[in-house]
Order: sequence, then structure tokens, then C-alpha cells
Amino acid sequence: MGGGHGHDEPFYIHAKHMYNLDRMKHQKLKVTLSVLAAFSIGAGVPVFAVIFQQKKTASA
Repeated sequence: MGGGHGHDEPFYIHAKHMYNLDRMKHQKLKVTLSVLAAFSIGAGVPVFAVIFQQKKTASA
């Protein structure tokens, strides 16, 4: 088992079931929240960048 590539390590067992969306508790809630979080980050970063850029330009 040199180099840590043995396939009996716990995270390999976990990884098989990591994306088991059918058995996830509160599936709809978690999926909705993660989609909203991803969307708000994706929309929020450019808005923040524009505001930051305008403040920098105005103060110069």
C-alpha cells in the first residue's frame, strides 16, 4: 500500500455514495439552497466588482 493509493480507505467508500441524491435528507431544500447560493455568488461577484471599480475611479 505504498503512496496512499489503497482502495480500502474510508473516503473511497464515502465517495461511492457522495452524489446519491435520491437518499439525501431534505433533498429539495438542499438542492434549492445550493442552486440559489451558486446563482447569488455568480451574480454578486460582477456587481461587487463594478461597484468597487467605480469607487476606485471616483476617488482617483
